[in-house]
Amino acid sequence: MYKSIDVLDKEAAIEKFSPLVKRMAHHMLAKLPPSVQLDDIIQAGLIGLMDAINRYQDNHGTQFETYATHRIRGAILDELRSNDWLPRSLRRSLREVEGANSRLEQKLGRPPVEREMAKEMGVPLKEYQDLLQEARGYQLFHIEDFAVDEESYLDRNCPDDTANPLARLQDARLREALVQAIGLLPEREKLLMGLYYDKELNFREIAAVLGVSESRVCQLHGQAVARLRGKISDWV
Repeated sequence: MYKSIDVLDKEAAIEKFSPLVKRMAHHMLAKLPPSVQLDDIIQAGLIGLMDAINRYQDNHGTQFETYATHRIRGAILDELRSNDWLPRSLRRSLREVEGANSRLEQKLGRPPVEREMAKEMGVPLKEYQDLLQEARGYQLFHIEDFAVDEESYLDRNCPDDTANPLARLQDARLREALVQAIGLLPEREKLLMGLYYDKELNFREIAAVLGVSESRVCQLHGQAVARLRGKISDWV
């Protein structure tokens, strides 16, 4: 539809692709703690959209929407990183969840239930569940995980046709390890991860499918991510 930056009507493009920004913002918000405001994410995404409009040229062989999507996501992530949206104290607590889960899995030979996790950590069940709910934004990988080599890690995981064969093999092995780890999740957590990451449903929609509250979906997501991080920690 758009041939180059010279023929892009900027106002029309902003109007046309603003829904894309809002859709991406809503989807990313589900991964973030309650302190992050939707309007802030949308504003950052709109800045990314305008940057895409100003920079886009068709001679790179990329459709504008694909190009804009990368720019919008990048702008939102830059904004989130600059505001330290997940406190280090919470990261430490969630790493304790990972450790407790790993210990119990080795001991029990199965994924532990929440009561067992709370007992292992020495906290009441409600406190453990509150911790999981606060963990919106808890991801399989964090920038802090790659503090020694942050830039090169991000470079390796951006689309790049020149990636070397070893990097591609390592990524394939990581994906295989992740698929296997997801397969070992309890059924409800496995379904949740599929609905969220594959079908791209938000937490509210998933709550309707599972017949639970949205806050419960937050808890289950946080617990599933903690289990997965423990299983693929060797890749970090």
